Amino acid sequence: MSTTVSLSNFNINDYRTLLPEELNARIVAAKRALGDRLLILGHHYQQDEVIAHADLRGDSLELSRMAAERPCETIVFCGVHFMAETADIVSNRPERLRAREGRRTTVILPDLAAGCSMADMAAIDQVENAWEDLSQVIDTRDITPVTYINSAASLKAFCGRHGGIVCTSSNAAKVLEWAFERSKRVLFFPDQHLGRNTSLKMGITNDQMPVWDPYAGELGGSTREALEQSRVILWKGHCSVHQMFRPEHVANFRKQVPGIQILVHPECPQEVNDIADLSGSTGYIIRTIREAPVGSKWAIGTELHLVNRLKKEHPEQEIHFLSPVLCMCATMYRIDLPHLCWTLENLVAGTAVNTIRVDDDTSAFALLALERMLAL
Repeated sequence: MSTTVSLSNFNINDYRTLLPEELNARIVAAKRALGDRLLILGHHYQQDEVIAHADLRGDSLELSRMAAERPCETIVFCGVHFMAETADIVSNRPERLRAREGRRTTVILPDLAAGCSMADMAAIDQVENAWEDLSQVIDTRDITPVTYINSAASLKAFCGRHGGIVCTSSNAAKVLEWAFERSKRVLFFPDQHLGRNTSLKMGITNDQMPVWDPYAGELGGSTREALEQSRVILWKGHCSVHQMFRPEHVANFRKQVPGIQILVHPECPQEVNDIADLSGSTGYIIRTIREAPVGSKWAIGTELHLVNRLKKEHPEQEIHFLSPVLCMCATMYRIDLPHLCWTLENLVAGTAVNTIRVDDDTSAFALLALERMLAL
């Protein structure tokens, strides 16, 4: 994967001194000048002031799929790095390029420092080394690699090359069923909690799910016996936001707020996921709150900005953030009004800054893994 950083016509530091009112006005003016050539995508975890300027909002894959159906010259993805990579792969897949006579859709990430700590916990060289080490113990032809959508394009391409597939938090069970139809085992990365929570619901036990720690030395800190008996080999990775939620947070809310329901994301640790009333993807959480009865009470274990937005949009319900510690996606938070305004005004001036371009080979194999998922 290669990232192209174009030279800017403007200094980002000049934008940091501007008041929100001026930034908002200039963003609106830039959007008007760019018209249908531009599409701004806003992930659910984004700040409200950024979401306000998004043409579409959703989760990472949903946004990429919607964007691919919308003709535009440039996508500005207000999210994190792996999301912009996926948008580049999906929007510029071969049939789309043919329909546009070879013209690529440019994908921009307003701040290249907006990464994902979970995605960074599984580097391609670590996964390739793990695959080689596993081959010394078990037949890798009997392992299907599954990567969570929250991963680098290189890991999606690894799955494409090795008969594997991508999953989201909403379709993880269906993807694992697909994998088990083809092999005895799954290597699941980079989030151990989504892999574990999904597998437990499918009847796979913890003793069949050894954890592979790339920093633990020989066999990822596991044993030959554990790997030979495994059904799902979990990568030692996690989401820094969802890792914060603890069983005592659940207990405190149930004690303090009679009738409250606990709604969490499956990236939460097992000990939280097991005792929650409901667990599901970001889309599932949003739908649950949207369809809940008036007056219902909720403590939600997912990213802070999304919980606060749900609270504002549904005043007819009592909504709480599950953790007493205010944890947010710090890298997502890097996308702010100054960066968005800077990005758009450069576009108006004819310069695309912070473009995300996945190389053709990586893109082709990553798309193969994505298409296997989309075909389910």
